[in-house]
Amino acid sequence: MPITRHQSLCLIGIALWLTACGGSPTDPTGDKIVEGVNFTELFAPPTDVEIRTEKIRWSTHNVSAQGISTIAETSTQFGSSAATIRIVSHTVEGVRHVGAIASADDATAESLPILVYVHGGDEGENLNSVLDVIGFAFGGVPNDFVYVVPSLRAESLYFDNTWYRSEGESSPWDLDVADALALINVAIATVPAADSTRIGVVGFSRGACVAMLMAERDSRIDLVVEFFGPTDFFGEYIETVAEDAIKGHVRDLPGLNYLTENYLIPLREGETSIAEVRSQMLRRSPVYFVHYMPQLQVHHGTADTIVAVSQAESLIDAMHSAGFNEPEFESYIYPGATHSSVIGPTSIARAVRFMERLLVPAAPPSPQPIATRNAR
Repeated sequence: MPITRHQSLCLIGIALWLTACGGSPTDPTGDKIVEGVNFTELFAPPTDVEIRTEKIRWSTHNVSAQGISTIAETSTQFGSSAATIRIVSHTVEGVRHVGAIASADDATAESLPILVYVHGGDEGENLNSVLDVIGFAFGGVPNDFVYVVPSLRAESLYFDNTWYRSEGESSPWDLDVADALALINVAIATVPAADSTRIGVVGFSRGACVAMLMAERDSRIDLVVEFFGPTDFFGEYIETVAEDAIKGHVRDLPGLNYLTENYLIPLREGETSIAEVRSQMLRRSPVYFVHYMPQLQVHHGTADTIVAVSQAESLIDAMHSAGFNEPEFESYIYPGATHSSVIGPTSIARAVRFMERLLVPAAPPSPQPIATRNAR
């Protein structure tokens, strides 16, 4: 039956009412349309083909470090040991990157595991604060690790009243991984005490997602401790944030300005495709690659308004579905805790106990073939 003029006016009125109320109209297929963008297609679960394609893309990154140099060096104390902190510069994929490496001076060759600290937020890193955290968290054993602290692309590292800036264009989560992996390679190449067979990463918020992506892409990494990191850019929470952003209401969240300016607005303006934006979302979503995850410990609060706890829940479900359980996988959800209040004596003690697994030297390889995590 043809639609009457009265019915047409009613449909137009409904659409205008939805827009005025902040709702999202649908197209004739029932898909959710936001500012002309099909959000149903954009946020559909990744396909097996998309996941395999992204996995292949990992191998295109060259994270070897070139032109390594020390641009600052100072002495300090790690527990009872004298230690050296170096600010190093190197080039990764044609971009100059800076980071910090610290270790005890009296350590013997290949005796110390490597522990990488990846910061949250978009404002770079204050190395003085990191050293305070190390001293507080590790108590009597801060001299038992080689510490690696990347600044991340287009951001600065502050230490001893000086700012050291990495070059290149910002690429939250994605190219952060290349920068951090390259700095691990610098530590292995320049610190004789560094044991390349024992590597752990601890990350907070944005840095937690980076830490997980690092471990999934580099099988040398033995364990990860993540605090309140995003895990699934196809999740309902991210969809809600993206809907606000594409309408011009960008929340004050790490990395969101970058994603909005480089992908959401161009998508709205017809300057890029849903397929390209989905690829960018997938490469930032560790939940779809958990089969490559090493030992993992998760910390998240139920009252987190920066990264919703649903992101941790998605990760926990995926890890369990992939066959990960204690002791290789631990998760802690803190009722009523916010984005920052998760960090406290209880969570720090749990994290330190988990990271201390690195202090046990790796067992010699078995003469029999064994399954690796990359074959899960």
